[in-house]
Amino acid sequence: MPKTPEEFLAEAQELIGVETELSHYPYPVEYDSIRRYCHMTEDPNPLFMDPDYARSAGYRDAVCPPTMVEYFVKDNLWPPSSKPVSALPRVVTPGERNINLTRELEFYKPIVAGDRISYKRRIAEIYIKPIRLDAKAFWTKIETLIYNQDGDLVAKMTNLGLRHRTPEQIAEAGE
Repeated sequence: MPKTPEEFLAEAQELIGVETELSHYPYPVEYDSIRRYCHMTEDPNPLFMDPDYARSAGYRDAVCPPTMVEYFVKDNLWPPSSKPVSALPRVVTPGERNINLTRELEFYKPIVAGDRISYKRRIAEIYIKPIRLDAKAFWTKIETLIYNQDGDLVAKMTNLGLRHRTPEQIAEAGE
């Protein structure tokens, strides 16, 4: 007999708190990347665009725009590496439809040009909450913890995802 959503949930909840190894972005945060990003997004903020202004405001160098931070915590495909990026264990749930619901960023310290970024991910929450299409949809919250070269937690990125079953899968389960 196939597993029930509640049985999937019990197994998946054992993964809460599981973290990846610390991954290191291979390059320092660079002013030129910040500058190009600001030109692309038409963001003239002098804290980002003018290192002298940022230093006069008390920062070590040009500040990285908050919306750029995700760039440094991607599972980088370049440069190629023989060392695989550590990944979270796969959360097995019923259903085949995925929806990325939200992405939140919290900042604790500024990221500035010259910083070396490291990060790890963890499974923070897994639960069943009904939606109109599936009374037993799975919600999963993944956190990415972002550190600087001193080991200080500088930011946390939280992603909430949803996985639900198709109408055929719900009917097959007898619901």
